[in-house]
Amino acid sequence: MKIEAVIFDLDGTLIDSMGVWVEVDKEYLGKRGIPVPDDLFQDMEHGDSFIEVAKYFKRKFNLSDSIDEIMKEWTDMVKWHYENDIYLKPGAKELLEYLYAKNIKIGLGTSNSKYLAQTVLKSNNILKYFDVIVTGCQNIKGKPFPDIYLKVATALNVNPSNCIVIEDVYVGVKAAKNAGMTVFSIEDEHTKPEWEKIKKITDFYGKDFWKIKEKIEKLL
Repeated sequence: MKIEAVIFDLDGTLIDSMGVWVEVDKEYLGKRGIPVPDDLFQDMEHGDSFIEVAKYFKRKFNLSDSIDEIMKEWTDMVKWHYENDIYLKPGAKELLEYLYAKNIKIGLGTSNSKYLAQTVLKSNNILKYFDVIVTGCQNIKGKPFPDIYLKVATALNVNPSNCIVIEDVYVGVKAAKNAGMTVFSIEDEHTKPEWEKIKKITDFYGKDFWKIKEKIEKLL
């Protein structure tokens, strides 16, 4: 394939942050006296964008908070961590530097909010590498729908078939495949129950960014 762009997911892919969101669910629901169900997202029928998850919480738990209030509270809870103690996964910066040096376009397609995405990219000094950022706080269908990744490709002015997406979760891999893109998956401990499903549909499965970088180097 001709590689015109590499598009990254954020949480669990570029940054080691999934544990923070697990704690947010516990704290947010705990304040309201609601235990976190084991199957919290099992009956979520639509995408996983920031807005869609807020709507899902409001509906599932009959919350009085508005959608904007829910999203603001989550943002306030996570902001400090994204500024201070959420870091890149090993090898992530080196891959970004390599792609940048090769003049490969770089995009971000995340279900997270734009504010939090920019916050954590700035704190890890990698915001400068991204040509385009598409987030889940926009009016867009979340993963596994392909919309986020297709919007990144359009903004980058590249053909989806010439894009590699790097993802860690099953719905994200499906979103990229639904967009007609090549998908490289990176292992994350929080997606362990999905590993076998991911391996069946992904184009390449790497334990870390060093393995993914080796694979991309062979393609360029």
